Amino acid sequence: MRAQRITTAHALYPGACDLRDRVLLKPIGYSLERLAVEYPGCEERFEHFVATDPEDETCVIGVVCLYPKPDAQPPEGKLMQMAVDEAWQGRGVGRVLVAELMDRATSALGLRRVYCHARIDACKFYERLGWRYESEIFMEAEIEHRVMAVGAE
Repeated sequence: MRAQRITTAHALYPGACDLRDRVLLKPIGYSLERLAVEYPGCEERFEHFVATDPEDETCVIGVVCLYPKPDAQPPEGKLMQMAVDEAWQGRGVGRVLVAELMDRATSALGLRRVYCHARIDACKFYERLGWRYESEIFMEAEIEHRVMAVGAE
């Protein structure tokens, strides 16, 4: 499978939005519109990454977004909106997406730290990728999360 960075003008962007909406947002009563209110201008500021089905490269099977914060000290970014189609979970899609995101974050954008608010059921995934816990459990969108990060402390 292949992961790539896309823009909001890319032909795969609607599929990425659909996957985020279906897997992440609707199950918790959220929407892309609500996300836009809570993070004004986020879609335009996000670095969007998608993974596509190897047999149909028009079919988005995974998505993740990076919200860069280059003015932070140290420069950092927040991994957000990670979603993998249910049929593809457990097959390395998330790992490929995070690798592509991290390459862009560190190489092209010069970010020294990337963090996320990981749902409790996803913490082990990030831990296997070498991310560390930076918080106790907290509630976000009525779901238990922990801050996890990789890079500069």
